[in-house]
Amino acid sequence: MQDHDQQLRNSWAQFCDSLKASGEIIFRETGPQSPNSKASGLRLLARNVSLAMQFEMENANPDFPELLHYFDPLRKQGGDNTDALYVGAPINGQHSYRLHGNKGSAAFFAVTVLENGDTPWGGQVVATLLGKDLAVDEAGNFELFISPQPKPADFKGDGKNWIQSSAKTYRITFRQFFADWANEQPMQAEIECLSHNATHPVFEPEHLQHGLQQSAHWIHWSVSYWADMIDHWKQQPNTFMSYGELEKNKIDFTPGGAPIIAYWQLPKDEVILVRVVPPKADYWAVEFGNYWWETMDYRYHLSNTNCHFAVLEDNGELCVLISHDDLGADNWLDPSGHEEGYITYRWIGAESYPKPSCEQMSVLDLKARYPQLLDRIDGEQRRQQIRQRRQGVVRRFGT
Repeated sequence: MQDHDQQLRNSWAQFCDSLKASGEIIFRETGPQSPNSKASGLRLLARNVSLAMQFEMENANPDFPELLHYFDPLRKQGGDNTDALYVGAPINGQHSYRLHGNKGSAAFFAVTVLENGDTPWGGQVVATLLGKDLAVDEAGNFELFISPQPKPADFKGDGKNWIQSSAKTYRITFRQFFADWANEQPMQAEIECLSHNATHPVFEPEHLQHGLQQSAHWIHWSVSYWADMIDHWKQQPNTFMSYGELEKNKIDFTPGGAPIIAYWQLPKDEVILVRVVPPKADYWAVEFGNYWWETMDYRYHLSNTNCHFAVLEDNGELCVLISHDDLGADNWLDPSGHEEGYITYRWIGAESYPKPSCEQMSVLDLKARYPQLLDRIDGEQRRQQIRQRRQGVVRRFGT
């Protein structure tokens, strides 16, 4: 008993020591120097304890997987889409799985099956199934099978809703991107493993030890990974580039159109005007976040727009304004107290993939050169926009 006690004490101590060491990432020389951003970085580490525990211990058994959401207003990382509900589960490429439920009505829906790999979010994508290709009944109900063989024992369909796993397959992810937050419905589904006979999982001391070790490793790895990534974009501020232009490792990003990203840095008395004509697309969105790749708090700040919310100019142009003060622009992005971060455009299922242009100037220059873009929204209208967004968040996450 004493030996076990010491092993458990050591595991907990090592976990705490690893978390303490990870705190130094926030004080890196290339990182933001403002107290606000450093505090947000430390909060990110604390938030990611929960996320890491879910991935590496609480929902890490592919024999007993659960479909759980990844990000929400209190857990963010890796440029999470403000419009999104990410749901996923661990799976074993040698096992067979049945997923079933109701697809919901999100503007964009995709299933991704992923192999383990060289990034915190895995490696090679095994297969992708877009919502338009998922067979559903008239009520939106579906069954989906994943297995190494083409005919699982319980499979009764025509083969359309089947994904063949590889030996390295380790996770399935559902992406649901909501354009109309007030009316689109999230998926309701569950997963079961068809390849084992055990009736319930048993939690042993070694599960705790392994889970704590892997969680601490994932926290340090993931926060460092994304901070290193934004430093690449930081070398060319206000310039949009895709993830693939800067990073050669395989990673699980959204199918149907890679996000294009720019780094921004904005003093209090300046603004950035971002302009582009959106292409025809199944879904498009503009996201906004801080240096640590966290979206701004989209419950209380306007930190994105999309194909439903955006107001276009008469010529079809989308004009997005980044400014610390609300100047009444239709498509305002609120830095929420941060002075640097990222902005992402997603064109999903688009006819083309245009890169926006950025123009940085003083507030005075903006008022002189583009007065027609300002004073379109008054204070009460802005408050109503935020109230409606917060109601949409509650609807999406069910809380």
